[in-house]
Amino acid sequence: MSKPQKKQVKRKKKTPKIPSFSSNMLTAIAGIFFLMAVFTVFIGDSTQKEEIALSQVALDVSAGIVESIEVSGDNLTISYLEEGEDKISKKEVGTAITETLSNYGVPKEKLVAVTIDITRESGFGFWLRTLGPFLIPLIFIVFLFWMITRQVKGAGMQAMSFGQSKARIIDPGDKNQSVTFKDVAGAAEAKEELIEVVDFLKSPKKFLDIGARIPKGILLMGAPGTGKTLLARAVAGEAGVPFFTISGSEFVEMFVGVGASRVRDLFKQAKQRAPAIIFIDEIDAVGRSRGTGMGGGNDEREQTLNQILVEMDGFEPNNKVIVIAATNRPDVLDPALLRPGRFDRRVTIDLPDRKDREAILKIHARKKPFHNDVNLSVIAERTPGFSGADLQSLMNEGAILAARENRKTITQYDLIRSVEKVMLGPERKSHILSPKEKRITAYHEAGHALVASVLEHSDPVHKISIISRGRAAGYTLNLPFEDKKMHSKKEFHDDIAVTLGGYVAEEMIFGDLTTGPSNDLQVLTNLARNMVTKWGMSKKVGPVALESDGGKPIFGTGVNPKEYSEEISSLIDGEVSKIITGAKKVAKKVLTKHKDVLIAIAEELIEVETLERKEFEDILIANGITPKKKEE
Repeated sequence: MSKPQKKQVKRKKKTPKIPSFSSNMLTAIAGIFFLMAVFTVFIGDSTQKEEIALSQVALDVSAGIVESIEVSGDNLTISYLEEGEDKISKKEVGTAITETLSNYGVPKEKLVAVTIDITRESGFGFWLRTLGPFLIPLIFIVFLFWMITRQVKGAGMQAMSFGQSKARIIDPGDKNQSVTFKDVAGAAEAKEELIEVVDFLKSPKKFLDIGARIPKGILLMGAPGTGKTLLARAVAGEAGVPFFTISGSEFVEMFVGVGASRVRDLFKQAKQRAPAIIFIDEIDAVGRSRGTGMGGGNDEREQTLNQILVEMDGFEPNNKVIVIAATNRPDVLDPALLRPGRFDRRVTIDLPDRKDREAILKIHARKKPFHNDVNLSVIAERTPGFSGADLQSLMNEGAILAARENRKTITQYDLIRSVEKVMLGPERKSHILSPKEKRITAYHEAGHALVASVLEHSDPVHKISIISRGRAAGYTLNLPFEDKKMHSKKEFHDDIAVTLGGYVAEEMIFGDLTTGPSNDLQVLTNLARNMVTKWGMSKKVGPVALESDGGKPIFGTGVNPKEYSEEISSLIDGEVSKIITGAKKVAKKVLTKHKDVLIAIAEELIEVETLERKEFEDILIANGITPKKKEE
């Protein structure tokens, strides 16, 4: 087998730096001051001395008050015997000063008594003094025109660079920015799909020999923070090829045709350094469905999309450049992008499960000093629904909390607090509740916790607190023992009852309602409506999906058109109200039956402000309620 030849990499030419307008202005001002200084040195001296007529000079010499006369060309500098300023004058051109003074009738004995000193100017000084008043303004005008021309030229160069790609290139030899699959935890299925791309980039011959063609475009779909960009970088790192990365929004400018030009330039650069990977982040910025009535056929975004389609599968076949794109809105993409030959391989990246979360936490824990009590398995259990970005933020917040308290290691308590900080926001220590508000909040959270502990299909309680975090005056942390991919109708009914637990507790204990349950009411109303309109969990409405998640893309946004009659709308409202009313009756029944337990939990909360899972379960056991246990 022959050794592969080393590919010569063309160095990218550095674009000349265009000076800014402010720097040019500063340079011009400095030049003006310099020219003024030069003008002052050579011209300013002649204006400081008094100039007298030649006849006055003759009278002064005859009077015997002149000490010396300095002759420089046709200029005379007269020094007097008495202390005072020298005076200047002009002599006749081509005539000696002695002859001139004799003609004016100065006696010879008076003329002999005066010292006459003749100095000859150098050629440079003579011409500078002669031509300076004309040359200096001329030089200034030429300099000003040069600065203006340079500025216009720079603007022209900048205008010419509009069509150039703004993609950032990560060279395979750059170890500081290199990422491999070892740095990506979880997403096993996604990595398996992308390993084929790595194999093709490393050894395309085995695929081509069997007639296989690797997909030209791979679309990474998933919620924000699930690691789409990280996976794309890992593919480039594993394959050892140049990685061109750009955001979809960077293609579009205010000038028509610039986006398409940048697409052409990007693919041209990638082809020159092929095999290579182009990564387009947030492709939905330019890849939305065409024909939405915005901008017409000459819309800049549509022109950019058309150029991407042509480059990926146009007249020129391209087998060595693979395009990877990422989006969290695949429902709004143009169908032409998703057809075979373009983004025909779609990789879905889900939120990590418990094992994946633990693996991700271990990756972000590599360079952090931990105390012996740290158990990342417990942290992974407490973070269902967290993305990879959330987990990274969690570990970083734990390190910040430890550093803030001047400790050298991160403890389990720091990580527990950082979980709550990422979920709910920081503690609002300055937000101190009044005794009455504290009591209402305690019963509200106790109502949530007690209903959750009694109902069969609700999630167990891990923590209760009446310390303000974010916008919440208090919170109850309900977490499942295991991650769930599907939810049942019974679970939803119990969840709505748990959400109403605080509302019912306030009404039952205080005989009044506050604004505290406002967010709870919004959450349970949306959940009940989704049960009826999306998941077919209503007997009267039946198994019909009346509303979709994304809606139709109109003017760049998802809009849900009302596709059912007013009669069905009234029926939906009735079913939603029925679900909520039934859940309220269940919550009230539980709290009425276990009112003494509700009071015990609330009074303990008022005293200690926070109850962890074990402390809460001890109160339940003491009052005859068996806590929920994980099924073996």
